[in-house]
Amino acid sequence: MKTLIVYDSTYGNTEKLAKALGEALGGPARVIRAAEAGSAELDKMELLIVASPTTGGRPTEAVLRFLDNIPAAALKKVKAAAVDTRLKAKWVRIFGYAADKIGARLEARGGTLIAPPEGFFVRGSKGPLADGELERAGAWAKGIAP
Repeated sequence: MKTLIVYDSTYGNTEKLAKALGEALGGPARVIRAAEAGSAELDKMELLIVASPTTGGRPTEAVLRFLDNIPAAALKKVKAAAVDTRLKAKWVRIFGYAADKIGARLEARGGTLIAPPEGFFVRGSKGPLADGELERAGAWAKGIAP
């Protein structure tokens, strides 16, 4: 399955997550930073995963720009998934998470979410990823692969 993983990362945690997802999916999975991705990258894509840290309850500006530049209905036949890195703190829930907002934008562009938006935990605002999260990410990726 031709897979593209588009991510942004502030402290390197989401980059590690995106690369772990790509490794778990194997094959032709391509991992690219959101600032370097364009709609041409979506050509003949079968699965698109978008990953972002949660910043103020939303994805980073680079991820939002990438998503907003996808033409309407461009993802009509594309399976999609949204992930983020987030804190476990209860107060973070007040603002929401990046993955939910990413998922909504993917669906608005015609993508079909093949899994609910997923969050992976960091130990502090700068990280690192919580113990076992990279392994959990690998298992999650294998679970969504057809």
